[in-house]
Amino acid sequence: MFANYLIGLREGLEASLVVCILVAYLVKTGRREALRPVWTGIVVAVLLALGFGCALTYGSRELTFEAQEALGGSLSIIAVGLVTWMVFWMRRTARHLRSELQGKLDKALVMGTGALVLTAFLAVGREGLETALFVWASVQASSDGTHAPLIGVVLGLLTAVVLGWLFYKGAVRINLAKFFLWTGGMLVVVAAGVLAYGFHDLQEAGWLGGLTDLAFDIGSTIPPESWYGTLLKGVLNFQPDPTVLQVTVWTLYLVPALGLFLAPVGFGRSRGKRGGERVAGADEGSAEDAGTSAAG
Repeated sequence: MFANYLIGLREGLEASLVVCILVAYLVKTGRREALRPVWTGIVVAVLLALGFGCALTYGSRELTFEAQEALGGSLSIIAVGLVTWMVFWMRRTARHLRSELQGKLDKALVMGTGALVLTAFLAVGREGLETALFVWASVQASSDGTHAPLIGVVLGLLTAVVLGWLFYKGAVRINLAKFFLWTGGMLVVVAAGVLAYGFHDLQEAGWLGGLTDLAFDIGSTIPPESWYGTLLKGVLNFQPDPTVLQVTVWTLYLVPALGLFLAPVGFGRSRGKRGGERVAGADEGSAEDAGTSAAG
């Protein structure tokens, strides 16, 4: 449940910050008449993400077992690719997010209402679709027959909405650079488990071999039905009897991805860590400006 809460919180907070930046900029520049089309685009984007998630959930139930596993495995791999790109993109370019969104809004204001709706829709819609796909894949991977994974996602999203509102009102400030660093790192760990689960699905679908080649089996030591087995399953998508392919994929993804993500921004460039520190500070400042600009 914690892993799914983290996904909802991290993904939801990114979308909340985008909304906060859009609304705060219009309010601060005295263009409140543009708020209605912007909110229209935001609502349409949210509804699209919800519809996409429902289509994945209910549409897959009509398929055969092999088709369900093939679909689940394929979408899990795609979801991991998207979320990996997203966390690295946010790590590198978050400092430009506010100016980029404001620039798009300025152009849309010149073009008219339709452009405003489209700008808000695209800004939030991408986050929404990515979130819906990764949440679906993660819930499938960590499902234990209860509604706990879905409840965790909903609680995370609700927390993100509350934080977004508090940022907008200027009622709370946190170091968003460090927040996104730590949550991004944990999200990479969660993504590794989802990726391994996706490959296991493809094995069960018959697309890949090695389903009976277990790397180890510690089910007697860590029973899946125990409280600690359930905890490991919910947080890390832990499986006591993974296949060799699952362990290989998990390792080959997690080690380089986590190492690169935790490296200073600008690693390998002439400025090295110094550039990374500058970016981190800029990220934090941009986020705080987004949350307080309307109040100012």
